[in-house]
Amino acid sequence: MSAPVHAPVLLAEMVAALEPRDGKLYLDGTFGAGGYARALLEAARCAVVGIDRDPDAIARGRALAAHYGDRLALLEGRFGDMEALLATRGIAQVDGIALDLGVSSPQLDDAARGFSFRTDGPLDMRMGTAGETAADLVNHLPEVELANLIFELGEERHSRRVSKAIVRARAAGPITRTGALAEIVRRAVPRAKDGIDPATRTFQALRLRVNDELGELDRGLASAERLLAPGGRLAVVAFHSLEDRRVKSFLRERASEAAGTSRHIPATTTRRSPTFRLLHRRAVRPTDTEMTANPRARSARLRSAERTAAPASSTSDGLAAMGGC
Repeated sequence: MSAPVHAPVLLAEMVAALEPRDGKLYLDGTFGAGGYARALLEAARCAVVGIDRDPDAIARGRALAAHYGDRLALLEGRFGDMEALLATRGIAQVDGIALDLGVSSPQLDDAARGFSFRTDGPLDMRMGTAGETAADLVNHLPEVELANLIFELGEERHSRRVSKAIVRARAAGPITRTGALAEIVRRAVPRAKDGIDPATRTFQALRLRVNDELGELDRGLASAERLLAPGGRLAVVAFHSLEDRRVKSFLRERASEAAGTSRHIPATTTRRSPTFRLLHRRAVRPTDTEMTANPRARSARLRSAERTAAPASSTSDGLAAMGGC
């Protein structure tokens, strides 16, 4: 069987964090090209369930599933729905969960998917096949709403300038191609000294909104807490600050002894036992060697924790801890 086309970021570190063991069950919630799933299956005589919302990823993974037989099962869907998806297989508990957030390399490299500002393609950006596209947002959102979206999800300080340029351009005709949008943004935003393409933050914002990626992350983290068996491990790779801050806040709050109510309500005598134990106080970053070999790894951060035997917190507690969303 041929090797994966793309090597996952922080692969060795992810496997070390999950510490796969014989006879245990693991979930790869963002299957992608199957790199993490394969590594787990090779590290121990375990079983893996892979979830991906992209039907192309599931189709590509069938050869891998055939190779490992009943040790690898694939489910199409969102990792935020992992509990319901696993329930269809009669699974109520797992021993480890891997999440690799954001767009996958196969999606990014396929111009037809519309994720990349470096190659021209239809302005789509959907990880699945349903819902609004990036073109829908760019061509129909009011200028102020578009500026707020680019500022909040792209952390683009020139968001008003970008939004104004987009509205001016679409008045002459719909913006339907990634190349056209990228040029509009590049003309509106000064090139940064760090060499990052001026279109980066706007494309990030649109992708996050199209796929509801932050909402998906919130649901996935809460579900992981409920699904993991005592001693089970959660490992999450994030590629930008919005995601990483959410993961960091969730794990730190869950790893501390806290009142069993919202942090905005005065503490009572009732305390909630920690549901996670942090494996590292700081995020694990790629080595210089990996970043040289794969420039996309430069912003990656891995955070991991081990599930305790304490009962899972309620969803409302988790949202309060992260400031809501």
